[in-house]
Amino acid sequence: MSSWKVGIQLYTLRDETSKDFVGALRRVAAEGFAGVEFAGYGGLEAGKLKELLDELGLRAIGSHVGIARLKEALDEEIAFNKAIGSSYIVCPYLGDEYRKDAETWRSTFRELESIGRKCAEQGIAFGYHNHAFELEEKVDGETALDAMFGAVPADALKVELDACWVYFAGYDPVEYIAKYKGRLPLVHFKDVRRTEDGKPLTVELGTGDVNLPAIAEAATQAGAEWLIYEQDFTQNPPFEAMANSMRWMKENGLA
Repeated sequence: MSSWKVGIQLYTLRDETSKDFVGALRRVAAEGFAGVEFAGYGGLEAGKLKELLDELGLRAIGSHVGIARLKEALDEEIAFNKAIGSSYIVCPYLGDEYRKDAETWRSTFRELESIGRKCAEQGIAFGYHNHAFELEEKVDGETALDAMFGAVPADALKVELDACWVYFAGYDPVEYIAKYKGRLPLVHFKDVRRTEDGKPLTVELGTGDVNLPAIAEAATQAGAEWLIYEQDFTQNPPFEAMANSMRWMKENGLA
């Protein structure tokens, strides 16, 4: 039996949430997702958002919060996430200024640890979500991703592994999931194809090159809490892409 539940990263629906945030959450619930990972809160107050989630039977998995916001308003983000019942705050990306060389990376590791310690003190887990560059850039002879999780203790920084980007960077996501077993509560479940010019094209689940069933099985073995569907860019309208991906998960016994 799987250890995880199925959620969605709302960045997938950013065009729809910008027009009707509440309506988008209703569509998510109707498709059968158990939880949502936020990328903004639609301008709702925490109490109103919690009421809506409860009404729809959705769990607040966590929130993606940019590092500048984490440095400037961490207490506010922690309070908001606790109020909506969220368990995780995740740094979703690092700009060039945080990773221009090995020493800058090491400074960023220290910043992430400081943020993670403050989150832990208030009962929220802090995580980091990767793209491909953390596996393409090196720090002291190892991938920046491994250097990060080696430098920052597990009690200050959890792993939110985006399996698609691990695959695209040329690594085996199944091996990476196993590597961080016990530290990896969240797995981004995403499919991708490489275009003729070598660029990534994120596609609906089951239509790309990623071995998604193997990733789901690895997530079970690693004790992951959530598989989180995300599609950075959709070829079909976002709601249609979401529905097609959920249908594939159901047809393959993953939801």
